[in-house]
Amino acid sequence: MSSSPQVQVIGEKELRRTLKKAGEDLGDLKDVHQRVGNFVAEIARGLAPKRSGAMAGTIRAARTASGVTIKAGGARVPYVNPIHWGWPKRNIEAQPFLSDAATSSETQWVAMYEEELDKIIERVEGDT
Repeated sequence: MSSSPQVQVIGEKELRRTLKKAGEDLGDLKDVHQRVGNFVAEIARGLAPKRSGAMAGTIRAARTASGVTIKAGGARVPYVNPIHWGWPKRNIEAQPFLSDAATSSETQWVAMYEEELDKIIERVEGDT
């Protein structure tokens, strides 16, 4: 007759509760998405071409539960896409200020995410 090894987990209920809470926290990173978005949007405003300043004034962060998007333009400033991505037929050279803002600040905003994830992990691990 073979016997299966037995394992006893001390604090099982607390572990389940903290893991569940951590899962909820990981699913709700909206606040850090907003902080990252605002940070990158501010950099993009500084990099945006400023003939009148209207384009820079439309740059904003739009957060979701799963990420953040930096948006620019609108009905009053419909020319953001051709300025950002370029339009060779019209001799408009690309000025990717939104992309440049995200790539140039990547180490800083990745650190923001790491800090938030560390806080969540710390709550799971508890006191040692």
